[in-house]
Amino acid sequence: MKNKEQILAKLGIERLNEMQEEAELAIANTEEVILLSPTGTGKTLAFLLPILKELDPKLEEVQALILVPSRELAIQIEQVVRDMGAGFKCNAVYGGRAASKDKMELQHRPAILIGTPGRVTHHVRKRTFDTRTVSHLILDEFDKSLEIGFEEEMEAIISALPNIQKKILTSATQGVELPEFVKIKSPTTIDHLGDGVSKLQIKFIISPEKDKLETLFQAVCQLGSDPGIIFCNYKDSIQRVSDFLREKGIAHACFYGGMEQIDRERALIKFRNGTHQLLIATDLAARGIDVPEIKFIIHYHLPPRLEEFTHRNGRTARMNADGTAYVLKWKEETAPDFIGDLEVEEISAAPIPEKAAWSTLFVSGGRKDKISKGDIAGHFFKQGELKKDELGIIELKNDCAFVAVKEKKMIQVIRFLDNTRIKKRKVRVYEV
Repeated sequence: MKNKEQILAKLGIERLNEMQEEAELAIANTEEVILLSPTGTGKTLAFLLPILKELDPKLEEVQALILVPSRELAIQIEQVVRDMGAGFKCNAVYGGRAASKDKMELQHRPAILIGTPGRVTHHVRKRTFDTRTVSHLILDEFDKSLEIGFEEEMEAIISALPNIQKKILTSATQGVELPEFVKIKSPTTIDHLGDGVSKLQIKFIISPEKDKLETLFQAVCQLGSDPGIIFCNYKDSIQRVSDFLREKGIAHACFYGGMEQIDRERALIKFRNGTHQLLIATDLAARGIDVPEIKFIIHYHLPPRLEEFTHRNGRTARMNADGTAYVLKWKEETAPDFIGDLEVEEISAAPIPEKAAWSTLFVSGGRKDKISKGDIAGHFFKQGELKKDELGIIELKNDCAFVAVKEKKMIQVIRFLDNTRIKKRKVRVYEV
């Protein structure tokens, strides 16, 4: 297994931040840790590094179980483990994909199993893996799992794990009451919730009309091409906002719970790689997803509680970067008490933001075909005749890959690469 310095070098990280160092020490030396830190501060790496040191490379059974509230977070953590290159098998299981796919992947047991409570409960009941070998339990964003109704499943899972030696609970929320079934006795609490949002500004944008769509459009034009998220409370509202902005020529992606898993995943991929600079989302995007540095968020609707307001705002001004949260309000609307008095951002006419410079291509070969990111990059440079600055982010999956290329080169790349071979595998290449 690689040591910490090798893993950090592979991830392109010079050194851990203060929270990660504190968490690493606590997890290595105590049996129960509660880690509180804002979204985007690196909690995943904070708990993975010390856990990896304690896993047995000779034991071909599940040793660490990570429970998460959403599919996106499961996929994200799985990718982090793979990017670390630590030498342990890792799999993510979650609703929205065939259980038979899980069964096939779990035939060779992973050392680290990540999953949503519902899907993990299914595998516990089916005895897909031996629960007696699980020594490390991590409840990531545990408050969110409780909030969205996973309490019964979590209790069933924890009661089926007789040999837990270490428990780690993470959250971006203060003061969550722990249910008895978690069986936490005397945890070490690491609280960094005051970190990372010092440069956040919150401002009102006032709409003269009760229907705020036109004001939203003007605001998006004024904010330009910086990456941002528009938060709505309902998926029907997302559709209405999306239709309006599309008619106005504003490119964007949508993200909410009712979407098919493949569409949700592709929306985030295209947002991460710059194909879309704007995401219209429900609170599902407020935490637990891997997205780029966000320069602004817009509350098209305000959430009902301060907690959700805080989580949404936490998507921007992360890790001491600048960011602004805008509250879009009709001029006669009364803001809730948790908002307070805010400075008003004046909106003036501005041109439609420039179209994104990137497009996303699908490649029908992935990790299971022994294809690496380096193989794909080399193929795109050599056969696709791309220059270095014309190839963007490559996201490698088990059975496919998503590659960002400069939009002006997209047609050329498809023509040169579709139905060619990467490592003896013939691949399809097309725009998504």
